Amino acid sequence: MKPFEINIPQEDVDDLHRRLDQTRWPVDPEGAGWAQGTPQPRLKALVEQWRNFDWRAKERELNEIPQFVTTIDGTPLHFLHVKSPNPNARPLVLTHGWPTTCFAFQDMIKPLTNDFHLVIPSVPGFGFPGPTTSLGWTIPRVAKMVAELMQRLNYDKYLAHGYDFGAMLTRHLGMNENVEAIHVNQIFSAGVTQETADMTVEAERLSVEKAFRYEYEQFGYVSMQSTRPQSVAHALTDSPVAQLEWIEWAFHTWSDPEIGVPVDQLLTTASIYWFTRTAGSSARYYQEGDETWGELEPMSDTPTSVAVFPHDVGVAIRRMAERNHKIVRWTEMPRGGHFAALEVPELMAEELREAFLL
Repeated sequence: MKPFEINIPQEDVDDLHRRLDQTRWPVDPEGAGWAQGTPQPRLKALVEQWRNFDWRAKERELNEIPQFVTTIDGTPLHFLHVKSPNPNARPLVLTHGWPTTCFAFQDMIKPLTNDFHLVIPSVPGFGFPGPTTSLGWTIPRVAKMVAELMQRLNYDKYLAHGYDFGAMLTRHLGMNENVEAIHVNQIFSAGVTQETADMTVEAERLSVEKAFRYEYEQFGYVSMQSTRPQSVAHALTDSPVAQLEWIEWAFHTWSDPEIGVPVDQLLTTASIYWFTRTAGSSARYYQEGDETWGELEPMSDTPTSVAVFPHDVGVAIRRMAERNHKIVRWTEMPRGGHFAALEVPELMAEELREAFLL
């Protein structure tokens, strides 16, 4: 287990600037909007901001967070490890999803370290220390790596939280006897269809509507990443604008329109994916694990808390979640969307404190 420091070569920073300066723009049809992808005026403004983004200042900022790397399952695993000054603090694993990185929790670290020792792993192939170079990467495999990491850190009992991909990973991690309780923002198997919904209940009607919209209006990225992840890899590794757009579309589409993901977080995330060349390795999880996502998982007796955000991509229904989870807390959040750690970090931190400490 070794300390890790971000140090992107200057030639990589210069290359990014050169590519941004030489962007070859397509012709947008008149009236093109978000249904076609990120509108070009929005993307051009973001590219200009990225060109002027002070990566070195951001790098110094991120390096203030204690970072480490260790090898598990023959693969380097990067993680943040922030210990609490509180002698009664409890260990807490935070796991991110796509298309973000471990630094999605950056603004939650300070409010949480009063009560928790934080372990925040980078899912292998998402950002640091770089792309995975073999096939076979699935949610259960990564969950085993995180469990091993917690053993190496001498945390015999701990808590876990995750969103998106990290919510599914947290659910698998929670099957480990060392995990005392979990908290997730999504349970993807807890949605309803027109056949299973009680359409007299507003939340269930909304669950059906959002599922329909996701499948027929927003599913393109899943189709690409689950069938041709290397096509995605070639495009996004060669074009920084493509990488930026790929992330911005998701951030815009699934976040609270009154809040959104801060531009600084967007540019940080895009920079990390770009410099580490992890567009393809993060996309491959959709191909190698996609067939089980959203299916009914085995029963879990781990105490499970759920936060449902009003602008999330889907709506989980408690009665459906209770089929195979021990639900102990179900919170309808007042604002926020799919990327709550980025959109409403203080609200998300307080929700975790209340779920795990009260």
